[in-house]
Amino acid sequence: MTYPNTQLFIDDQWTDAADGRTIDVTNPADGQVIGAVAHAGIADLDRALDAAARGFEVWRDTPPAKRAKVMRAAAGLLRERAGEIARVMTLEQGKPLREANGEILAAADVIEWFADEGLRVYGRLVHHRGDPSVRQMVVKDPVGPVAAFTPWNFPVNQVVRKVSAGLAAGCSLVVKAPEETPASPAALIRAFADAGLPAGVLGLVYGDPAEISGHLIPHPVIRKVTFTGSTAVGKQLAALAGRHMKRCSMELGGHAPVIVCDDADVELALKIMGPMTFRNAGQVCISPTRFVVQNGLKDDFAQELARFAKGMTVGDGLDDATEMGPLANERRVAALTELYDDALAHGAESLAGGHRLGDAGNFWAPTVLDDVPAEARIANEEPFGPIATIRGFDRLEDAIAEANRLDYGLAAYAFTRSLANADLLTRRVETGMLWINMPPATSPEMPFGGVKDSGHGSEGGPEAMEAYLNTRAVSVKNA
Repeated sequence: MTYPNTQLFIDDQWTDAADGRTIDVTNPADGQVIGAVAHAGIADLDRALDAAARGFEVWRDTPPAKRAKVMRAAAGLLRERAGEIARVMTLEQGKPLREANGEILAAADVIEWFADEGLRVYGRLVHHRGDPSVRQMVVKDPVGPVAAFTPWNFPVNQVVRKVSAGLAAGCSLVVKAPEETPASPAALIRAFADAGLPAGVLGLVYGDPAEISGHLIPHPVIRKVTFTGSTAVGKQLAALAGRHMKRCSMELGGHAPVIVCDDADVELALKIMGPMTFRNAGQVCISPTRFVVQNGLKDDFAQELARFAKGMTVGDGLDDATEMGPLANERRVAALTELYDDALAHGAESLAGGHRLGDAGNFWAPTVLDDVPAEARIANEEPFGPIATIRGFDRLEDAIAEANRLDYGLAAYAFTRSLANADLLTRRVETGMLWINMPPATSPEMPFGGVKDSGHGSEGGPEAMEAYLNTRAVSVKNA
């Protein structure tokens, strides 16, 4: 299929950048340039901001039921176009086609859930302490135009959570989507536009990330900032938002521990964690990366996970046989090489992978490292690639201490048959999301977010709506 060049979307119009600049888009499976994306300049950003301000005036006064109707229509269009959009996503991002298709269909579910949740934005009445003629009300209003920044690992999923919650609350948004994977998020925005979203309510820009964030976040039109990406960049953007008193929500990095107790169903743990570790080539913020396994079964568990890794079919995501595609860019290959070499230098044992595959594209072999010491970089830095690290423990308290050792706190997993263990894990593991004896269930009705350096705020559940709403107190005395 032909890969589409991607334009900016400003004030209900698809448009080139004012100065005509573009950025090449590369297929990570072969390294070839497949298209281009428009590179917004300051003039384009100002037009997007003006449009968002006007769009907000219209959308905030649109009844929630009418907002929901538009959003449901967008979800329907997304489902109709899922096959085409998925192929575009695989071309630009590399993930297997079935994963891309699943991401599109899940995005439609997210839109519909938030469309309904927008109908449930309620205030309340509060009795006055002394005067029954005073009517005290708590009201919730949309916060205003939003600047949303999203990464390349889930080009549609990361955009749709922000856009759906914001639109359901009555906000307008300017989305800065990833330059590496621009066409699939553009297809999402097109679905909303084709569904009848008023002009200016939703904008889409690409370009230099620092220039765009540096212009949008301080701008008086923007009232909220939402970002998904690395902890380092998130801290910088949160600091900038704080200087201008902008509300912000941050979904940042992780380094998810997997605690496997000696009473666990090991077959179940391997069945769930094997595919999850190498899903999207490990480029998942909640990817299981730090396996902490009770010493009585650690060696056998490590060998079985390595056997799974060696058996994976790695290749072009458009090939039906492919189980894991390429890394999204050349930077990831270099980063994984450094982390792997450092782990070996610190005494880790390589049980599978650990090397680049082929001469073309960004392919990396699924990798398993055993006995990784705490001093190794990969034990402390998010790998964001298909690498699993393993170390042992004797007491559950030691495993929990290892899980909590890092400043990350996004996701964690555990496997145990003991209710006492499950209770202790629930109370003591410092993480925004914990799944015990099951794969991650990231449904739209559940909170999605981290604690500590993994950010603050939620991308799911009713909590996600609250981030886009002002809560105000209004009191009226009967004259």
